[in-house]
Amino acid sequence: MKIIFKILFLLILLTENAFADYLKEYVAWLKLNHKTQSQFLNLKEAKDGPCIGCQNYTTRTAENCFEKGTGEQKKQCITKEWDKQWNRYKWKPDPLPVSKKLLKNRKILGERFKYDSNPSLDRLHYQVFHYLWDDKGWSKQEVSGSENPYKFEFSLREDKEVDKQLERSGLLSYLMFENGKIVVDKKTSKERLGILFNDKTYWTSASVGKSITSYVTGQAICDGYIDNIDVKLSDWPLLKDTLFQDITLIDLLNMAAGDQKFIKNHFRKDIGIKGRERNVNVNTIKYHMEGTFKGSKPKKNIYNYSNLSSNIILNYIWFKSNGDFQKILDKVFKEKAKVAENVFFLKQNNRTVMNKYEVADESGPLRYSFRANRYDYLRIAKAMMDDWQNDTCVGKYLKKINDRKISKIKKNPNKYSAYGFSKSYGGQFHLNFPGFKDRNIFVLDGAYGQSILIDMDRSKIIVINAVHLNYNWHKIGLSALK
Repeated sequence: MKIIFKILFLLILLTENAFADYLKEYVAWLKLNHKTQSQFLNLKEAKDGPCIGCQNYTTRTAENCFEKGTGEQKKQCITKEWDKQWNRYKWKPDPLPVSKKLLKNRKILGERFKYDSNPSLDRLHYQVFHYLWDDKGWSKQEVSGSENPYKFEFSLREDKEVDKQLERSGLLSYLMFENGKIVVDKKTSKERLGILFNDKTYWTSASVGKSITSYVTGQAICDGYIDNIDVKLSDWPLLKDTLFQDITLIDLLNMAAGDQKFIKNHFRKDIGIKGRERNVNVNTIKYHMEGTFKGSKPKKNIYNYSNLSSNIILNYIWFKSNGDFQKILDKVFKEKAKVAENVFFLKQNNRTVMNKYEVADESGPLRYSFRANRYDYLRIAKAMMDDWQNDTCVGKYLKKINDRKISKIKKNPNKYSAYGFSKSYGGQFHLNFPGFKDRNIFVLDGAYGQSILIDMDRSKIIVINAVHLNYNWHKIGLSALK
């Protein structure tokens, strides 16, 4: 029992720290947008003063925004109420529901608490702001929008269940595409989270980016840069003398690289390496291989979900492309998906790496984290479905990774997300869902409730963007495919 309470305390502490990152910027933003955001600011009376004209504040420093007032007035404009608001938003974490059944299973403790919590509207509003700022300072591996973007047809119908979820949860956007047309198109209202999220918003993909990385892998194979999914990665110098040097690409795609001694999503706490950041996304592949994995040997190849595997795959494509990496991305997103706006993967630089060192393309700085707007996520999903149905080379790749999927061996499946409910994993996609026997359902799944569900057989796609997974994913996601 003491161990459980220690875990609970740690979870609360981590949650508190996570919400502190952009809190001052958020309070400043609220103050400068007081006319439209008064419901979140809690001021008795908002006054313009020297702050007039700052309703479109979008930068980190207030000095870049003010249209009038002296330098000192500019400073006082946000500091007068700053301390008051700062103290207000130093909230304690939302109450975490605890059930006896949950406490018996420590392995899913952190995951289930996150999914079960039900944040207030204030908290959700801040979370949106936080995630929109989360890529500030990062470099981008960017693809410009197509000159001839795919144009959707619409045949809209109402969906009361989606409306209900939008009004009570962290659901931001819901798109359903069926038989060539968008049939449901819903997003959060201005009264809730719509002042921060709209059709043009670049929203996080979270681990949905892992599946998008896999799709790029298929294109790299079809264009001849990589032989097939069974190649070993021993030709990449960065992996020399590590457990990954003789691992096959399909093992990495299936999250079965034999790295469970070191990593479980992020680095394990008990591996005994001091001074190394647990988050694998804030250091390069070279840094990890020369440190944590130097001289390592693989264990049994079993399913072990890891952020590092996806980063290795994406950077391996860069290595094998011989300078054509941008060409591969352009083909996937501009030519095939025909995205309307720019899309990009995040890329580390000297400022963003945790331990501050020189970063070069050769060191593996690419990160699977991907950004696009709500309609472009649908365009990318449609391209995947088109490849499958037209049996293109990339379509054959998708079918092959589906055939080579492995069991997750999950003892406690849950209906919160595809990650928790699917029985199998193949090629960075969640596959094999209860109740959908003999149906080729591919699901891209990510933190905070990101989900893209593709029914390859019935030409149906659902794209969900969210800031928190307190909506009913099973009801408006998976079950909506039936």
